[in-house]
Amino acid sequence: MNGSFLKQVAVSATILVALPGVTGLVNAQGRRGRGEENQAQREQRARPSPREAGREERQTATPSQQAQRRSEQPVQPQQRRQVPQRDSQERQQRWEQQRQQQQQDSQQRQQRWEQQRQRDQQSQEQRRNVERQNQERQRSEQQRQEQIRQSQEREQRWQQQRQEQVRQSQERAQRSQQQTNRDSEQRRRLEQQQDASRRQQWERGQGGGRAGADRVDRDRDSNWRQRNWQQEQQQRVANYRQDWQRRQNFAGQRQRLLEQQRRRYQLRYQQRYLEQLRRDQLRLQQWRYSDYGPYNYRYRRGGSYYETNRYGAEMLRRAVNDGYREGFQAGQADREDGWGSNPQDAYGYQDASYGYDGYYVDLNEYQYYFREGFRRGYEDGYYSRSQYGSYSNGGNSILGAILEGILGLQLLD
Repeated sequence: MNGSFLKQVAVSATILVALPGVTGLVNAQGRRGRGEENQAQREQRARPSPREAGREERQTATPSQQAQRRSEQPVQPQQRRQVPQRDSQERQQRWEQQRQQQQQDSQQRQQRWEQQRQRDQQSQEQRRNVERQNQERQRSEQQRQEQIRQSQEREQRWQQQRQEQVRQSQERAQRSQQQTNRDSEQRRRLEQQQDASRRQQWERGQGGGRAGADRVDRDRDSNWRQRNWQQEQQQRVANYRQDWQRRQNFAGQRQRLLEQQRRRYQLRYQQRYLEQLRRDQLRLQQWRYSDYGPYNYRYRRGGSYYETNRYGAEMLRRAVNDGYREGFQAGQADREDGWGSNPQDAYGYQDASYGYDGYYVDLNEYQYYFREGFRRGYEDGYYSRSQYGSYSNGGNSILGAILEGILGLQLLD
C-alpha cells in the first residue's frame, strides 16, 4: 500500500515539473503565428488596390496608350452583351436540334409502328386466306368424296341391275335351250325309230320282187329323209336365228361392261369373235343340202350315246378344236389384262356357237363340245402352256388324243 502511494506522488511531481515547459512552448507558437499574420497585413497594405493600380497605370501611360484604351473601352460592353446572345442562340440551336431529333425519333417510331401494324395486318390476312383456302379445299374434297360415293353407288346399282338382267337372260336362254334340247331329242328318237322300221321292212322283202322293192324303198326312204331333213333343218335354222338376236343383245351388254372394267384385250377378243359369228351367218345362208348318208357314227355325252352321220361327226370334231383355239386366245387376253382366271366369264364360252352350221347336229350338242375344248384352251392360254394342245400352221389346235377322249366317236358297222 505504501508502494502505491509513492507511485502516485512520483507521477504528480513529474506532471508539475513538465507543465511550465509545455506552457512556454504554446505561448511561443502563438507569438510566431501572430507575427506572420501581422507581416501579411503589412504586405497587403503596402500593395496598391486594383483601382489605384489602374489610376497609376493611367497616369504613367503615354498618350497613344491612353487613346487605345479609350477606343477599346466601348467594345468591352458590346462583347459582354454578345456573349449571352451567343449562349442563348447556342441553347436555342441545341433545343431546336433536340426537338428535331425528338421529331425524327417520333416519326421513326410512328413508321416502325405503322410498318409493324401493316405486317400484322398482312399476316392476319394471309392466315385468313390460308384458312379460307383450307376450308375451300376441305369443301371441295368433301364434294369430290360425295361425288365419288354417289358414283360408286350408281355403279353398284347399275352392276346389280346388269347382273340381274344377265341372270334373267341366261335363265330364259337356258329354258329355251332345254326346250330345244327336248324337242331335238324327241325328233332324233322318232327318226331313229322310223329308220329302224324301214330297215326291218326292207329285210322282210321276198322273191324276185325284192330288187324292185328295194329300189322303191330306197327312193321312198331318200325322199322321206330329204323332206324330214329339210323340215328339221328349217326348224334348226329358225331356232338358231332367234337365238342369234338374243346373243347379239347380250354381246352389247358384255362390251359395255368390258369397257367399264378397262379390259382392253378381252374386249378386242370379243369383237373379233363377233366378227367371226357374222361371217358364219353369211356362210349358213349360202349352205345347200347334201345327203351324207346314214347315221353311222356314235358319240358319247353325259353317260349316253348318240348317233350322227359323217358330216355330223366332222362338225363335232371341229367344235372341240375351234373351242380350244378360241379359249386359248381368251385366256391370253385375260392374262394380258391382269384379270383373274375365269373361262366361264368369256363371251366365247357363253356363246359357244362359232362354226355351227345348223345341220345334222343340234346347237346344244355343238355348244357342249365347243365348251369342252374352250375350257382346256383357256387354261393353256392363261398359263402359257401346251398341256392340251399345240401350235402349228399359224394356229393352236387340240391334241388328237384329247379330242378323241372328249368325243368318244365310234364308227358303226
